[in-house]
Amino acid sequence: MRNVLTHLDRLTFVRIASREWPGAQRVLPRLSRSANHGLLWFGLAAGGAALGGRPGRRAALRGIASLAVASATVNTFGKRSVRRERPLLDAVPVIRRLHRQPFTSSFPSGHAASAVAFATGVAFENKWWGLALAPVAVSVAFSRVYTGVHYPGDVLAGAALGAGAAFAVRGLAPTRAQLAPPARPRADAPALPGGRGLVVVANQGSGQRAGTRPDRNQEVRGVLPQAEVMEYGGPQAQPLTDVLEEAAERARQLGGALGVLGGDGTVNAAATVAVRHGLPLAVLPGGTHNHFAYDLGIETYAAAARALESGEAVAVDLARFRSGPHTVGRYFLNTFSIGVYPELVRIREKWAGRIGAWPAGVLAAWEVLRTAEPLTVEINGKRRSVWMLFAGNCQYRGLGLAPVRRHDLADGVLDVRVVHGGRLARTRLLAAALTGAPRSSPVLGEARMRRLRLGGLPDGTALAFDGEVIASQGELTLEKENEALTVYRLLPE
Repeated sequence: MRNVLTHLDRLTFVRIASREWPGAQRVLPRLSRSANHGLLWFGLAAGGAALGGRPGRRAALRGIASLAVASATVNTFGKRSVRRERPLLDAVPVIRRLHRQPFTSSFPSGHAASAVAFATGVAFENKWWGLALAPVAVSVAFSRVYTGVHYPGDVLAGAALGAGAAFAVRGLAPTRAQLAPPARPRADAPALPGGRGLVVVANQGSGQRAGTRPDRNQEVRGVLPQAEVMEYGGPQAQPLTDVLEEAAERARQLGGALGVLGGDGTVNAAATVAVRHGLPLAVLPGGTHNHFAYDLGIETYAAAARALESGEAVAVDLARFRSGPHTVGRYFLNTFSIGVYPELVRIREKWAGRIGAWPAGVLAAWEVLRTAEPLTVEINGKRRSVWMLFAGNCQYRGLGLAPVRRHDLADGVLDVRVVHGGRLARTRLLAAALTGAPRSSPVLGEARMRRLRLGGLPDGTALAFDGEVIASQGELTLEKENEALTVYRLLPE
C-alpha cells in the first residue's frame, strides 16, 4: 500500500509540474517565496491587528500562535521522523523553480502547515476572515508542488498538521465564542427595530485618541437610524447623571430602553439610572477598554444593534459598596479595589500590547511592589496588612494578580483576591508572578462570597471602581444584587 501511495504521489506531482496553469507562472513562485519563514502571515497578522480593532488583534494572535505550534511540530518531529528526498526537478520548467532550493526533508510541507494553521486559527475567531484567507492558504500550499519542492502528499500532510495545530491552540485557549456568557437568565426586553424607542446617551469624550473627536451622533445613527441620541460632553455640559435621567424619562415615555455609548465609567452611571427607572440597558462599546461590553459579547455597534432589533436580553448581576446600612452606596459592574491594584492594571495595560500580557503582569507587579507600601485594613473583622484587595462582580479568569475577563455575569458571587503584606511578601509574590503560578503563592488569597466588610480604613483612602477613583469614608460593605440589571446582548443559538 505504501508503494502504491508513493507511486500515485509522484505521478500526481509530474502531472502538476508538467501542466500549464494559466496565470500561475507569475504569481505562485512569488507567493511561495513570500511565505518563507512565515513572513506573509506575519504581515497579514500585523495588518489585521492594526486595522481590525480588538477582534482583529485577537484573530491575529490566534493565527500566529497556531502557526508557531505548527512550525514547531513540523521542524522538531515531522521532518526528523520521516526522511524523504525532494522531488526531481526534471519535469518542472526552469522558470517556475525557486532560486534557492530547500535541502531539508520533503515530508511534511512546512509552508502548507503554516498556511493552514494561520488561516484556521483566524477562522476560529472570525469565520469570514478565515474564508477570505482560505484561497491564499490554498495557493501557498499548491505553490509548493507547482515550484517542484514538495510532493502533493507532503502538502496534504502539512495541511493536516496545520489544522491540528490550530485545534490544539483552541483547546488550550478557547475562543470567545466557546466561552460566551451563558444565555441564562433570559430577561424580557422590547424589540426595537432600527432603534425605535431607544434613547442613547453618547459620551463624546470616551475612547478618544489624541487629535480625534468622533461624531457620536453619526456613529449611533449608522446602525440605529431611528434611535434618539443625546450627546454628553463639551465645555458647558450638564452633569452626566442629569443627562442620563433626562434620557431615561424619555425612554419610559416611548416604552423603549436606555442606551449608552461610552467606556466603563459611563456605562456604570447609565446602569445605575437604568435600574432606578426599571429600564433595559443597551451598551454600545465606545470607550478605551469596554470591559463590561466585551464580557457581554458586545464588541461592535452592529452586535448591539442586532440584539436590540431582536429583543434579545439577559439579566446580569450588580455589585454595590456602601459606607453604612442606611446609605445608598454605589454600584460597580466590573471591579472594586483598594491598595495598589489600580496602578498595577495601569502599568500592565500600558505594556501588554508591546510585550504580552504575562510579561506585562510581571513588570507591573515588580513596579508597584517596589514603590508602594502595604495598607492595614479589617477584612470581615480580621485585621490584615495588604498590598491590594480586588473584588470582581462575578468570577474573573486570568492571571491571579490581575484578572482579565469573566465568563458568567450572573453567578451570584464576588471574586475577592487579596495580596497580603508581611515578611518577604514582595519577593515571594514576584517569584510567583515570574513562574506563572501566582495562585500558589501564600501571599495571594482568593475567595468567592456574596458579602464583604472592610473596616479600619483611614478616611480618604483611595478606592477604584469601573475606572473611577474616589476617596473612602469609614467602613465599607460590598454585596451582590443578583440579576438586578437587564441588558441587551445576542444569545447563542
